[in-house]
Amino acid sequence: MPDSDTGAPPRVVLVTAAALAVALAVAVGVFAWVKGSASPGAGPLPLVPVPAPAAASPACATLLDAAPAELTSNGTRLARRELAAPAPPSTLAWGTTDPLVLRCGLDRPPELTPSASLRLVNGVQWLQVPGEGASTWYVVDREVYAALTVPDTAGTGPLQEISDTVAAKLPARPLRFS
Repeated sequence: MPDSDTGAPPRVVLVTAAALAVALAVAVGVFAWVKGSASPGAGPLPLVPVPAPAAASPACATLLDAAPAELTSNGTRLARRELAAPAPPSTLAWGTTDPLVLRCGLDRPPELTPSASLRLVNGVQWLQVPGEGASTWYVVDREVYAALTVPDTAGTGPLQEISDTVAAKLPARPLRFS
C-alpha cells in the first residue's frame, strides 16, 4: 500500500527489502569465501599416467591391497586420497596438500646403475630421485618396481611404513641393471 503523501511503498517494505538484499549479499560473500578457502586437496586427486607395464601384475595387486589406509608424515596422519578418473593403474595417494603418491609396475628407473647410491629402509632397497619440491623413491629389489613420491616437507614415516608393507608382501630379488 503506497504512502498517502508520496505514493512510495510503506517504510516497512523498503526496510525489509533492503535487509533481504544485504542478507543475500552477505550469504553470497560467505559462500564464496568458504569455497575459496576450502582445502586445495579437497576432492579426487588428478594424476597423469606414467608408463607402468607391470601395473596389472599380481605383485602390484598384492602391494596395493596391503598398503595402509593412512600414513604418518611428521606426526600427522594422512588418509588415503581418492583419485580422479581416469586414475592411473596401480596407484594410491595419501594426504590433501602435497599428497604422497605410490605407483606400482613402473619401468626400471634409468638412474638405477651399478654405481647408484641406494638406501636400505626396513629391509627394502630404495633409489632416491630428487625433483622440485619432492623426491621419488623407487623400490629396486623386488619383482616389480614401485615408486613413492614424497614432498620434501614430509618426514621419513611414509617411506618406513611403505617399506614395512613391501618387505612383508614382496620377496626381495637381486638388483637388475638392464
